Amino acid sequence: MFYCTKKTIIMAEQEELFCLAIENNDMVLQHLLLLSEESKSTYCCNTRKFNIEDETDQQALNKFRFDKENIRRLAQSLALPEQIRLPNRCRCSGTDALCILLRRLVYPNRLSDLETLFGRPKSTLSLIVNYTLDFIYDRHGYLLSMLDQPWFQQEALETYATAIHAKGAPLTTCFGFIDGTVRPICRPTKYQRVCYNGHKRVHGLKFQSVVLPNGLIGHLFAPLEGRRHDCALLRHSGLLDQLEERQWRTADGHCFALYGDPAYPNRDFLISPFRGAVLTAEESAFNRAMSSVRECVEWEFGKILSIFAYLDYKKNQKIFLQPVAKYYIVGAILANCHTCLYGNQTSNYFDLRPPTLEEYLHSL
Repeated sequence: MFYCTKKTIIMAEQEELFCLAIENNDMVLQHLLLLSEESKSTYCCNTRKFNIEDETDQQALNKFRFDKENIRRLAQSLALPEQIRLPNRCRCSGTDALCILLRRLVYPNRLSDLETLFGRPKSTLSLIVNYTLDFIYDRHGYLLSMLDQPWFQQEALETYATAIHAKGAPLTTCFGFIDGTVRPICRPTKYQRVCYNGHKRVHGLKFQSVVLPNGLIGHLFAPLEGRRHDCALLRHSGLLDQLEERQWRTADGHCFALYGDPAYPNRDFLISPFRGAVLTAEESAFNRAMSSVRECVEWEFGKILSIFAYLDYKKNQKIFLQPVAKYYIVGAILANCHTCLYGNQTSNYFDLRPPTLEEYLHSL
């Protein structure tokens, strides 16, 4: 008895359709069937599943921004499952899922461009990216939303303030810097005016970050519409309330404070530059000195986009089709992980060591 597999039946049906198209001189159907066969052969030419062990450390750094050992270490520290079962019944290891997400973020690839690298169809790659993105956001999002972390303890704040003052900052109680950034997005199909930022002349979403001198993004609030002011982010984030609740002070009673640009108000735990058309020499010197050390905020914004260029490709940041804000938040978490492993410009400038990867991801 002859048994036919499902694949054999489908191939036979395609061949029969092609013969019928030739008989009826149906050029459109012939073309579609040939395209289907060509795409099938292109995908099947690389059926080998991805294995991180086949990559060299340099290749892993180029493709995923982490070397092989640290990819495995990162997957373990993130507590990704050893085996992930997807809704389409495919299975994937946690390490492979992390590599797929990292490769998606590293460069503005289409999912179809990743098929040959990972040996999986784009529909499965999409499921893996979404699962891993949701897993990291749900499990580790608190790292950017809560101040109850080891790097916000009294001893750490004193170390930060000393390091910032040592770089020429006149303030002796500044422990970090706050700023907002506009991330451009593709022009939405609706609510365009709400998302449009007139200063940057782009449609976008606004994010507020607190940068610490050890190189970490200590707090991130997002998103608000691109047209909103930095003070609106500050109010909605509740950051000032959290700072006032904790009452972080030095031994002589002075408040540990964040430093921001002139868009922010002056409060006990938040300091901004002197304003006015006419400033004294001392006030101008204060503004210049604090501006030079506050530049590290821009370094951190730049690092996220330099290692994860996908986040800077606005044509694919579509707010009604993709979780744009979630991509950026997860990108910030992974950028902090990268800092824990390799350091960055900010930590080198202030000569402070960030926490280890395990200390960062297992802080609670």
